[in-house]
Amino acid sequence: MKTFSLLLLAITSACALAARQPNIIYILADDLGYGDLSCYGQTKFETPHIDALAKRGMLFTQHYSGNTVCAPARSSLMTGLHSGHAPVRGNAEVQPEGQEPMPADTYTIAHHLGKAGYTTGLFGKWGLGFPGSVSDPLKMGFDRFYGYNCQRMAHSYYPAFLWNDDQRELLWGNVGSHDRDFAPDLIHEQALAFIAANQNEPFYLYYAAVQPHADMIATEDYMEKFRGKYLPEHDHPGGHYIAQPESKATFAAMVATLDDYVGDVVAALEKHGIAEDTLIIFTSDNGPHQEGGHIPEFWDSNGPFRGIKRDLYDGGIRVPMIASWPGTIEAGSYSDHISAFWDFFPTAAELADAPAQSDIDGISLVPTLLGQTDQPEHEYLYWEFPARGGRIAIRHGNWKGVRYNVSADPDSPLERYNLATDPGETHNVAAQHPELVAQLNAFIKEAHTPPVNPRFEF
Repeated sequence: MKTFSLLLLAITSACALAARQPNIIYILADDLGYGDLSCYGQTKFETPHIDALAKRGMLFTQHYSGNTVCAPARSSLMTGLHSGHAPVRGNAEVQPEGQEPMPADTYTIAHHLGKAGYTTGLFGKWGLGFPGSVSDPLKMGFDRFYGYNCQRMAHSYYPAFLWNDDQRELLWGNVGSHDRDFAPDLIHEQALAFIAANQNEPFYLYYAAVQPHADMIATEDYMEKFRGKYLPEHDHPGGHYIAQPESKATFAAMVATLDDYVGDVVAALEKHGIAEDTLIIFTSDNGPHQEGGHIPEFWDSNGPFRGIKRDLYDGGIRVPMIASWPGTIEAGSYSDHISAFWDFFPTAAELADAPAQSDIDGISLVPTLLGQTDQPEHEYLYWEFPARGGRIAIRHGNWKGVRYNVSADPDSPLERYNLATDPGETHNVAAQHPELVAQLNAFIKEAHTPPVNPRFEF
């Protein structure tokens, strides 16, 4: 009977795909760890709206970011390329505002969906090209942009301005010592307005939230909910990030804010009668940070995995992912399919009935989303990170290879872990499997190509 029900769901879903291009909403949290949601095991606070999203859809247990820091992860997401091919591979800065741009001829998922008839909007943080560069959002396929161009400026939750398309919108409530215009709320309002304005035609909404990235800060109404619950508090004295005497309560408040934003998005879809026409994907850009006073070990933010942001152990790159599409994705389902950011491009393209080009690294997740059994799998997943001495990681089935200090020694020893029996990557078994190490090294040589920008080279 269950087999028949799944078959019926797949047939119904296929008919729905043929009838209408679905709206696509991609919500990207910033520095949210695998263990920072209650549906993924967080016990010190709850995330009811995100949990509800998981109950209405599919929770992925083996999904990976495109990288272990902001810009290269987003480059992978935009292009469908892993970090051995993607145009941006590090967080190289441009002063006074912005990051290194992608090349002018970069083809993004926003370009692709725009050609397929979608209205495209980005709300939140960009981080892939300074204002006026060849890869600011409006030149990379987005019809609408509201938020931070520069990820460094997104460290401030009360900035002097935000970008409204290609114009600076001054936030006079933040002049001098005043903190009145909370930027995430302004961004959220614009995202909801985008849904309302485009409810009758297919749209792609890329909601790149800034929580819970440092600065560690939340509005007073959220602080009141958690103040005093996690004593003794951690007093962060300040430095690169602002001082925060209540770091623990602040982190919980930041995630609660994000959770409510997700609830508002779902409520907006239901209000406009388009919930069943909309795929929502929720995930995070990398593992948890330890900046501005955040203590990932207190929250068990990386779950059962080793490492945090900037690591290429799973704690730095394995992230939560939830996909919800009422009436199409089976409610309360789980997937252990091994996937990564670069799979979003071909997935969205297939749903838009506009198949992606063949020269990307991603594989469409549509079979998994529809509960089908014919999901193609990656031969391997690959990451490289040029900072911190140069780091490389590769996953082939349940085998994971990690190589550090690549800048000093391109042939530094490759650590090898069996994630099926050792998800915490605590037992390096490279010495016991020299033939498998050789295979991973061959994959690494195949995956790496010289970067467009030499600042990202090892």
